[in-house]
Amino acid sequence: MKKIIIAMFLMFGLSNDNTQSEIEQINSVLYDYIEGTANGEPDRLKRAFHKDFNLYFVKEDSLQVWSGKQYVANVKQGQKSNRIGKVLSIDYEGDAAVAKIEILMPARKRIYTDYLMLLKLNGNWKIIHKSFTFKNYPE
Repeated sequence: MKKIIIAMFLMFGLSNDNTQSEIEQINSVLYDYIEGTANGEPDRLKRAFHKDFNLYFVKEDSLQVWSGKQYVANVKQGQKSNRIGKVLSIDYEGDAAVAKIEILMPARKRIYTDYLMLLKLNGNWKIIHKSFTFKNYPE
């Protein structure tokens, strides 16, 4: 009986560590995005985003698509921006994940909400899709 309990504890512990490991990996990719844009680190963005990544948003009630390559090109090395980001949620199953991010931009008086889709490709999590919206906040 003692061996069975120990085996169950080890299996639960390994399963729990595996889940935490995936969440940590996803979180690391998300913070490459958040900190890369805030601190002017395009290499971190390139590490976070898949090469075919694009952004989607609504403008004047119409779908807009922004090239991920152009988005990354707009981030200049060492040029910091006044962005404060945090991860609100992560959900994953197998090799697919979704995350919700909040970005506070005090200079614009806006709060952005990003919905990110990620896939695990060749053992690495990559952001493959970003849709976003924002709201203005009063002074």
